[in-house]
Order: sequence, then structure tokens, then C-alpha cells
Amino acid sequence: MTYKIKFMEGQMTVSILVSSIMQVVLVNVIPILCWLKFGRKKQSFLKWIGLKIPKINNRMCFFTFLILGFILFSALGVMILLYFTNKSDIAASQFYGVGISGIIAALLYAFVQTGLSEEMLFRGFIGKRAISAFGFVVGNTIQALLFGCLHGVMFYLNTGILNATIITIFTAIIGWVMGYINEKLSDGSIIPSWILHGSANLFSAFIMMFNIL
Repeated sequence: MTYKIKFMEGQMTVSILVSSIMQVVLVNVIPILCWLKFGRKKQSFLKWIGLKIPKINNRMCFFTFLILGFILFSALGVMILLYFTNKSDIAASQFYGVGISGIIAALLYAFVQTGLSEEMLFRGFIGKRAISAFGFVVGNTIQALLFGCLHGVMFYLNTGILNATIITIFTAIIGWVMGYINEKLSDGSIIPSWILHGSANLFSAFIMMFNIL
């Protein structure tokens, strides 16, 4: 029985690793094509998308917003679990009851499959291009609304229009805060929002792993 459980855990880890790599690659197809067309001669793709070491402008403000973002993101995850949908309807449900043995798979899910791919797309590609075209307030709002709408649509069938709207608004606010952290407090690096996003998703995975709620 022990060997069977370990084999299943290994399968889950490999499956999430493969799907994580595929998701990051697929998400970046359009950004890479745009970079080849418009940004290749100016800077490397990673810098163009914002994957660079952050330069923190105001540490107090930076950590305040980082903590605020984590609280908002984690609170959203708890609300979704408690009030908006069944545990089986969320992505983290795959970790239900696996305990600490699922930590590697959970880290891949939180920081690569969801965190990295979504940050590269929304804060890195959409956000930076929109901010460049329309200025920070409008551009950051565009990426935040799209980020919120994606999550609202994901939950619409299971929660209904009212709850999906609440999730959309809440997630859009979180997206706006993460965009602010990156562009105004981190010299355009998306690494802070990646860490924030991944940590919040890992928190949700931990809730499922240890059946906390």
C-alpha cells in the first residue's frame, strides 16, 4: 500500500510538472511573437516581460502592499471555498487530503503552473503593453479587469452570475494591487507579484492538503 501511494504521489508530481511547463510555454507564444516583432532589438525577452531582479523604491510601502495583496488573495481563496463553490470545483482540489507528501506538486502548481504563467501573461505582457500605450492608471486597470474576468468566467458555471461578479471584482482589485507593486515599487519587475501570487495559491493548496476548512 505504501509503495502504491508513493507511486500515485509521484505520478501527480510528474503530471503537474509537465502541465506547468506546457502552460508556461503556451501562455508565452503570443508574447514571444510580439517581442520578436517589436522588442527584440531593444532588450531581451525576460526583461521585456519583466522577469528581472526588482529594485525596491520604498521598502515600507513595498512590504505593506505585498502583505495587503497576500491577505486579499488568501481571503478570496477562503471565501471561494466557504461560500462560492464546492471544494471539488477549484484547481487546488487535486491536493485534497494528500498532506505534506504533496508539497513538491503543490509548489509546482502554485509557483509555475498558475503563478508564473499568469504573471507573465497579465502583469508582464498585457499590463506592460497597456501601460506603455495608455499610461499606468488605464493600462493597469485593463490588465486587472482582464485578470478578474478570467477568474469570474472560470467560476461562473459553478457559482452563478452574482458570485462570479464578486469574484471578478475582488480578483481585479488584487490584480491592480499586484500591478502597482510591480510598476511603482519594484522598477517594473514581475517577480514580486509572482512571489505573492504563488504564495497565495500555495496557501489554498495547503488548505486542501490538510483539509483545514
